[in-house]
Amino acid sequence: MGCCSSASSAAQSSKREWKPLEDRSCTDIPWLLLFILFCIGMGFICGFSVATGAAARLVSGYDSYGNICGQKNAELEAIPNSGMDHTHRKYVFFLDPCNLDLINRKIKSVALCVAACPRQELKTISDVQKFAEINGSALCSYDLKPSEYASSKAKGLCPKLPVPASAPIPFFHRCAPVNISCYAKFAEALITFVSDNSVLHRLISGVMTSKEIILGLCLLSLVLSMILMVIIRYISRILVWILTFLLILGSLAGTGVLWWLYAKQRKSPKETVIPDQPQVAEANLRALLIYAISATVFTVILFLVMLVMRKRVALTIALFHVAGKVFIHLPLLVFQPFWTFFALVLFWVYWIMTLLFLGTAGSAVQNEQGFVEFKMSGPLQYMWWYHVVGLIWISEFILACQQMTVAGAVVTYYFTRDKRNLPFTPILASVNRLIRYHLGTVAKGSFIITLVKIPRMILMYIHSQLKGKENACARCVLKSCICCLWCLEKCLNYLNQNAYTATAINSTNFCTSAKDAFVILVENALRVAAINTVGDFMLFLGKVLIVCSTGLAGVMLLNYQQDYTVWVLPLIIVCLFAFLVAHCFLSIYEMVVDVLFLCFAVDTKYNDGSPGREFYMDKVLMEFVENSRKAMKEAGKGGVADARELKPMSK
Repeated sequence: MGCCSSASSAAQSSKREWKPLEDRSCTDIPWLLLFILFCIGMGFICGFSVATGAAARLVSGYDSYGNICGQKNAELEAIPNSGMDHTHRKYVFFLDPCNLDLINRKIKSVALCVAACPRQELKTISDVQKFAEINGSALCSYDLKPSEYASSKAKGLCPKLPVPASAPIPFFHRCAPVNISCYAKFAEALITFVSDNSVLHRLISGVMTSKEIILGLCLLSLVLSMILMVIIRYISRILVWILTFLLILGSLAGTGVLWWLYAKQRKSPKETVIPDQPQVAEANLRALLIYAISATVFTVILFLVMLVMRKRVALTIALFHVAGKVFIHLPLLVFQPFWTFFALVLFWVYWIMTLLFLGTAGSAVQNEQGFVEFKMSGPLQYMWWYHVVGLIWISEFILACQQMTVAGAVVTYYFTRDKRNLPFTPILASVNRLIRYHLGTVAKGSFIITLVKIPRMILMYIHSQLKGKENACARCVLKSCICCLWCLEKCLNYLNQNAYTATAINSTNFCTSAKDAFVILVENALRVAAINTVGDFMLFLGKVLIVCSTGLAGVMLLNYQQDYTVWVLPLIIVCLFAFLVAHCFLSIYEMVVDVLFLCFAVDTKYNDGSPGREFYMDKVLMEFVENSRKAMKEAGKGGVADARELKPMSK
């Protein structure tokens, strides 16, 4: 963290000229310290699990007597067969590997350390004995010698016959059956679909045969996403009005069809009605009338809303046009989601590995069968709760860093009058400001989202556990609470994003920035509605267009591939990748539009275009302001409301 300036933000005082991007000060430092302490706690959990031997037990594996495979072990008190030297026995072998306990997520079988996994199926006990003599790998209990495998004392101490062919799992030294049909009863849906493995083999062969086509189609989705972002800039005006016209036309057509069906049903002769069900016909007629009236009301409201919002739609078009220019000046913005995704993947891998460490950490205890399990006792057994909170908070922190980085770069672009004076890399400059000044703000904003997510996840867990047991009223209450928390989370996410933009402009703390952003959003409610309806719908159609285009190209290319017949899986892979790419690109576009809108609102608050108070905005937005002023002059008193909208951040 860099040096902090003691100067207050210029936006906090209206007594002097407001200049964005100037006075910088560290914000929300206590929250940054709290976040650092929390991360230290996460590191302590990982270090504790590794120090207690969990890492070795997870990677190398251990037998049912607490011995870690591949090393010499210390004897455990009151545990038979513990303290054995398994230096040359590096693999874990399960006597009954297909006996899974899905509830407790473990294999209900005796585990032994062996020198080698049986690569071929062993059908008889003599095959098991021969395997032990040749490979020096005893697959029966440590108490038995290979010569005793066929004796009566070996009952229940040798593996279940036939012993399936197995191979060691890379990096984790467990002997796993090669044939997945071993787990048929725990994956009935999958095995029903691939009962003889023929369909599965064809699907896999289809992916392997068409890997070049899949790679090319994934590249095509990237190119289409970039092209679409350029196209949106130049045809945004036409596209918005076409979508608006189609929406109104579709609503009118749907309403007309409903009234036509109602009139036809009402005038139809009684002979067409089923003799025994006149009440059903009346109910259907009444339902049609209700649908037609509801559609009429919806159409009228939609038409009135479009009339009221037609001027705000013009602002949406202008913002989309300027957003296209932003990507021309800041091309690295396009790749921001990929860096964020890479950071999230790294953190998730670390989190999962630590969770696995926790699963094998603790002290050795003897279960009911007399075998060893490792469990934590006392307060340490609740460490995984802390770990789960860390998953949510740190993931939200990484996403918030992306939002702050994008906001900082776009704010720098907007409030730089001469674009030739932009920093060489505005993205890196924004990252630098984030690290030096605003990590505390990001930590506080992400923690607020975490506070909402955790109760929602707890309620979802309770709902899943009580499924089929709770009454209808309790189920309705639970679902309502989950829905309300989900809506609150989405609203806070949107407010946080705008708060980060206000922070990038004025360098204020999170609460002040959130208050300023909330005032702007409330006083420009109609404009926000236009941007978030028309704009989001445009971007959604863009995602659908990219997925459909990539899928169509995939169908055409895969149709000429004669090496296999099942190409459903390659097509699904391509379409999922295309949607992911389109979502990443167009979500950044949406974020840029939201940041530009907040910058525009702040600009119109502090500047009026007069000498010394010139606008920072682009010429396209300037034309929108001039057109709004002309409309207000012509409207006279009717323009007072719009005039107030041009000054949304009144203090």
